[in-house]
Amino acid sequence: MILAQLAHFASHTVCSLAFFQEEEQAVGFSPLQLWDHMGWAVRIIAICLFIESIWSLAVMIDRYLYFSAARKQSREFAPKVAGALKDSKLEEAIKIADRNKKSHLAEVVTAGLQEFRSSGGAPTEESIASSERALERAEAIVHAKLKRGLSVLATIGATAPFVGLLGTVIGILHAFQQIATQKTSGIGAVAGGISEALVTTAFGLLVAIPAVMTFNYFTGRVENFDVEMDNSSSELIDYFIKQSHRR
Repeated sequence: MILAQLAHFASHTVCSLAFFQEEEQAVGFSPLQLWDHMGWAVRIIAICLFIESIWSLAVMIDRYLYFSAARKQSREFAPKVAGALKDSKLEEAIKIADRNKKSHLAEVVTAGLQEFRSSGGAPTEESIASSERALERAEAIVHAKLKRGLSVLATIGATAPFVGLLGTVIGILHAFQQIATQKTSGIGAVAGGISEALVTTAFGLLVAIPAVMTFNYFTGRVENFDVEMDNSSSELIDYFIKQSHRR
């Protein structure tokens, strides 16, 4: 009698293990299999994270190209305009600035030179003050251009982990729902929900980490550009003041 009960218990245990093993094998972990197993709520979250990743990548490429062009043209522009101003060739300096429209320094210096020319080209106190205000306005405009898109990176870097966390919560709830409906507590019953949770969490972090890193990098470059524009503006005002003293 005891042997019969032991045999029955063993056969029941083997059947249960086989059932769990079949369930575990039924859950795949390739991207397509995970996508097929996801619920619509988690799919929507994954799509949102995918859109955020494409958006942040587009901003990264755009800012990198913009900053590279600004740096390259500014290096060519600075010595040329300095030579033109040294020879008191105001029109030549303005033409050089117009040929380097992607340079942040050229945009600022052009505004100051054009304002100085419109004031008569004479280095008076009024024309210098007017040029200084024009330089300040140009700096603010160029600063806004340089920062364009960086708020997107900051927002994505801050929100993507929480979007992934939302998918994690939904995946865990799905796992508990499967346990309740299937009346089982094996790993096979919750593997799908746990996989959803882990995938969305990993995806959220994968989107957020590059966005935060590039945001900090580009912010540092913008600050360097601001310093260069301030220095160029100060040097141009000093040049006008020296010209007024020579009169």
